[in-house]
Amino acid sequence: MPRPPNYEFQDWWNKQRENGHDVVPEKYECTTNSDNINNNNNNNNHHHPNSPFLTVEIRNPSSDPAVDKEMRARSVRQLSGIYLLKLQQIAYSVVYAVIYVVRTIQSRSASDSSHSRFYRAIKWMLILVISLLCFELAAYFKGWHFSPPTAETAELMVEFVYATWLQVRADYLAPPLKSLGHTCIVLFLIQSLDRLVLVIGCAWIKFKKVKPKAAMAYPVGKGDDEDLEDYPMVLVQIPMCNEREVYGQSIAAVCVQDWPKERMLVQILDDSDDLDVQLLIKAEVLKWQQRGVHIIYRHRLIRSGYKAGNLNSAMGCDYVKDYEFVAIFDADFQPTPDFLKKTIPYFKGNDDLALVQTRWSFVNKDENLLTRLQNINLSFHFEVEQQVNGVFINFFGFNGTAGVWRIKALEECGGWLDRTTVEDMDIAVRAHLCGWKFVYVNDVKCLCELPESYEAYKKQQHRWHSGPMQLFRMCFIDIIRSKVSWAKKANLIFLFFLLRKLVLPFYSFTLFCIILPLTMFIPEAELPAWVVSYVPGFMSILNILPAPRSFPFIVPYLLFENTMSVTKFNAMISGLFRFGSSYEWIVTKKLGRSSEADLVAFAEKESDSTFPRSTSESGIAQMNRLGVTRKTERRNKLYRKELALAFILLTASVRSLLSAQGMHFYFLLFQGISFLLVGLDLIGEQVNTTSS
Repeated sequence: MPRPPNYEFQDWWNKQRENGHDVVPEKYECTTNSDNINNNNNNNNHHHPNSPFLTVEIRNPSSDPAVDKEMRARSVRQLSGIYLLKLQQIAYSVVYAVIYVVRTIQSRSASDSSHSRFYRAIKWMLILVISLLCFELAAYFKGWHFSPPTAETAELMVEFVYATWLQVRADYLAPPLKSLGHTCIVLFLIQSLDRLVLVIGCAWIKFKKVKPKAAMAYPVGKGDDEDLEDYPMVLVQIPMCNEREVYGQSIAAVCVQDWPKERMLVQILDDSDDLDVQLLIKAEVLKWQQRGVHIIYRHRLIRSGYKAGNLNSAMGCDYVKDYEFVAIFDADFQPTPDFLKKTIPYFKGNDDLALVQTRWSFVNKDENLLTRLQNINLSFHFEVEQQVNGVFINFFGFNGTAGVWRIKALEECGGWLDRTTVEDMDIAVRAHLCGWKFVYVNDVKCLCELPESYEAYKKQQHRWHSGPMQLFRMCFIDIIRSKVSWAKKANLIFLFFLLRKLVLPFYSFTLFCIILPLTMFIPEAELPAWVVSYVPGFMSILNILPAPRSFPFIVPYLLFENTMSVTKFNAMISGLFRFGSSYEWIVTKKLGRSSEADLVAFAEKESDSTFPRSTSESGIAQMNRLGVTRKTERRNKLYRKELALAFILLTASVRSLLSAQGMHFYFLLFQGISFLLVGLDLIGEQVNTTSS
């Protein structure tokens, strides 16, 4: 409802206008300096009271210029003080944040990267590229990238320094960097050609359906008329060390083998130093002994030689002479019940056959991004490398598990040695030099588990890449002096060791993590685009062919392989030059992803319910009695080498952006992000930090 009009105010207003009075008194009038321009018009309005218009003047009293100057100076000082306080607060916040980040990095950094020579070299390179970036940014804003100055025309000191830097990098730095880059490109192309030949060989095997043939085949299941003499004596060994999560699965899978109990003996080789784990494994062994399985428990008080020492100690038992073959399984491996029936027949009629190696199959390959990327690598290794080498040259590296050895071959080549961290490759090379042959069976698969945390995977890869260099250094003379053909010697030296174990991590790290970032600051040695993108992309496609379901992960795979090159290169150098970390042997952490319930169901299906369901209960009950629970709290670790390289690559990407190098910029950007994610431990499962 609108308000009623105020007639009294309207009457007063009209009377004031008729009498010629100003509505605003003179003492409240003021004039602004801006209104002085119309001063005459305003004065005329005051001298004509009968004017129909009401004029309101706002005047500003005149001020003293000295006072105005002093006020302005005071305002400037006040603003300066406020800004200084703000800057001081920001500086304190930044310093506090830096201190907090440094302390966090120190507390969460992985112990293997804190004081190494390799990390210090990467750190100094980071300082160098950041300094160069600051220098290039200053030159960019000065416009020197359009018209570079020379030492003769330089007027300022900074300009003279920049001109000198241009001359030094063109005359002294670019030539050696370009030569190193060309060397890495040649190695890259040779290794790519090797991969291509392997893929072609695998395609030929698939097309021709070439497979190793066994002289006989055992019947499925247990027949009433079977002759025990047809089944040779087989020793089954399961070396383990503090394998709390997976010991029960491997023991159960081996004990339900479809093989006469009288012709098989299972050795549980326990190197655990955890008393609770020892009790759990003993209880599991006792339970299977009560069910009629020939199984014994062995524990060493002195853990010398790690896995090789454990296996060598077990082979020294007197009763081993009664057995002809030995099957070896790591603690997380679960062979199918017909494993022995599918592998032993290959030895029949092949007296020169020393090893039958089977393929690994992974129960957790889709668990996270890390396991998916590992599955790509290992699928290529088994489907292509092992199969091609097994078919064409009857030699490949023993994978350390899921294989059957002829005991006579082990004894003839000197048995297990603990001189390296790759005892499996060591004994395979020595057996090959003694003239023994190997067979790889791609159709027989053995379930196992991939490491799900980056920490466990990194330690595993360090051991796998430092050990071959140790072995190559030790057995090079033996290879030269051996009686095998020169073709086999060349294959061992140039392909097996140098190209596939040394060249691959060397060029991958040097080319993409060192040379490429430096060429952004030394453009005279710039790498061509096909080296940065096309060839690596093509090689990634070849590597991913054996695992076609992983094609959506081809870009993460390419970036992650370059990221892992820092670990592989560090391991290769430490093994080649006998650094202390090369002899570190750490058991790969497993989580027991394959549940016992799944194993029960699988065993019942494959072996006609020969695997008792109560088996899966005793281990859990024993764990409950001991008060053993799984670790629950998880925490990220920080990896200094990966973080330092991330900042190096990201810094180089900024420099690449200044020079408008599109392909190089995107590669450096995404590769730097990949290093950053890995360095922050954001790939795979986080590691356990507390226990119950």
